[in-house]
Amino acid sequence: MSIVKINVLQVPAEQREVLEKRFASRAGAVENSDGFEWFELLRPIEGTDDYLVYTRWRDEESFQAWMEGPMKAAHQGGGEGGGERPKPASSSAAVWSFEVVQQAAPKS
Repeated sequence: MSIVKINVLQVPAEQREVLEKRFASRAGAVENSDGFEWFELLRPIEGTDDYLVYTRWRDEESFQAWMEGPMKAAHQGGGEGGGERPKPASSSAAVWSFEVVQQAAPKS
């Protein structure tokens, strides 16, 4: 079964719009990666400042290949003539890892 990676980003209220715009501008950055299955950016409604970035992968190897390739390149920013990397919108981050052991879909 698949694996799920949830990146927990603590985002102060004044940085929410910045974070959401950055994710909107990254459209396509993960979708073509081998083994990628799903992405969702979850905005908190109440009781927390934590956004959840949900990704689902065929296996751990697919996730690690993305981490070491496209994701690493995208987050290094700057580079030759690239200017200064933007300040993170989140004040802290953690990654949670899960294996999918059961799943269900709506019945037709």
